[in-house]
Amino acid sequence: MIRRLRVKFVCVNMAIALGMLCAIFATVLHFTRLSLASESLRSMEEAAVEPMGLRRPGEARLPCFTLRLGYRGELVAAGDGFYDLSDEAYLRRVLAAALETGQPSGVLEEDGLRFCRTGPPDRQVLVFADVSGERRTMEGLVRTCLLIGGGSLAAFLLISLLLARWAVRPVERAWEQQRQFVADASHELKTPLTVILTNAELLQEEDGGRFAANILTMARQMRELVEGLLELARVDGGIPEAAMERLDFGRLVSEAVLPFEPLFFEAGLTLECQVAPHLEVRGSAQRLRQAAEVLLDNARKYAGSGGTVVLHLERRGRSCVLSVFSPGEPLSGEELRNVFKRFCRGDGARSRGGGYGLGLAIAEGIVSAHRGRIWAEGGAGGTTFFIRLPLESV
Repeated sequence: MIRRLRVKFVCVNMAIALGMLCAIFATVLHFTRLSLASESLRSMEEAAVEPMGLRRPGEARLPCFTLRLGYRGELVAAGDGFYDLSDEAYLRRVLAAALETGQPSGVLEEDGLRFCRTGPPDRQVLVFADVSGERRTMEGLVRTCLLIGGGSLAAFLLISLLLARWAVRPVERAWEQQRQFVADASHELKTPLTVILTNAELLQEEDGGRFAANILTMARQMRELVEGLLELARVDGGIPEAAMERLDFGRLVSEAVLPFEPLFFEAGLTLECQVAPHLEVRGSAQRLRQAAEVLLDNARKYAGSGGTVVLHLERRGRSCVLSVFSPGEPLSGEELRNVFKRFCRGDGARSRGGGYGLGLAIAEGIVSAHRGRIWAEGGAGGTTFFIRLPLESV
C-alpha cells in the first residue's frame, strides 16, 4: 500500500511537470516561429523597395531575390548574387506556384522559399527568401528544448522521489503502528484465550454446566476473531519474495474445492466446477488457495437452500479469471461497494452465524499482493465474485 502511494505521488508530480514543460516549450517554439517569420517578411518588404540593391555594405539580409513580369510579359529578376537567376524555367515555376496560392505571403515547402507580394496588382513584385536558416534555428531550438526538458524531468524525478518519501512518511508510520497494534493485541489476547479454553474444557468434563459451555462458545469466537486479525496483519505485511513461485492456478483451485464438497452437500447445495488447465501464475500457493477458499466459504454462507454454486476458472487474454457464483438474493449496490471492507457482513451472514467480515478483506489483500484484482457483481439470481490474476509468460 505504501509503495503504491509513493508511486502514485511520483507519477502525479511527473505528469504535472511534463504538462508544464510541454506547454512552456510549445509556447516558446510557437512565438519564436512567428517572430522569425515576421522578421523575414519585414526584410523581404525592405528588399522589394530597392530590388537592385538588396544588400548594402555592412548590412546583413536574408538571401532573397525578386520577380516581376514586364510590360511585354517578360520575366524580370533581381537578386543579391546568392541565387542563380539564369534558370528562367525554375523562376517561372516558383512564380506560378506563389501566384496559385492566392495568398499575400506564404512558404513553398518544396523549394524552401518564403514569398511575399508587394506593390499594386498591375505592377506586382514578388520577393522570395530562403527559409533554411529559419528551419535550422527552429531545429536547434527544438534540440535545446528537448535537452533542457530531459534534464529537468530527470532532476524533477529525483526531487519527486525524495518528496514522496518525505510526504508519505507520516502515513507509513501510522500504517505501521496500526499493523503493529493489531499484531500485538492479537498476540496478547491469545494467552488468556488459551487459558479460558483450557479451564472451560475442564469444567465441561466435570459437569460444570451450561456456564462452561457458554465460556467455550465465546472463547472460541474470540479466538476466531483474533486469528482473523492476525491473518490480516500478515497479509498487510506483504508476501515474501521467497514464497513466490510459478504454479498451476487451475490445479490449486481444484485442490481448494475438495474440502468444500462435503460442506456444500451437508448444506443442501450443489457445487459445479469448470476449471481450465495449464493456467500458470506467479505467487504463493498457500495464499492463493486461501483466497479461493474465502470465495467458496462466502458462497456457502450466502447461497440459498437447495441452490447451485458455480465455480469457473478461465483464460482471458493475458490473465486468468476465477469466478464463484452464489445463488440467492443479489447484493445491493451499496453492499457491493462495501463488501471488501473489514468487519463488513451481510444480513445473511449474521443470521446464519457467519464470521466477522474479515474473509473478503483478507482475500482482497492477497489478490492485491499478487498484482491482481478482486470484485463482485450482482445479477439475476445471485452474486458473483471474481479474481483476476496475470498469467506468467511462457
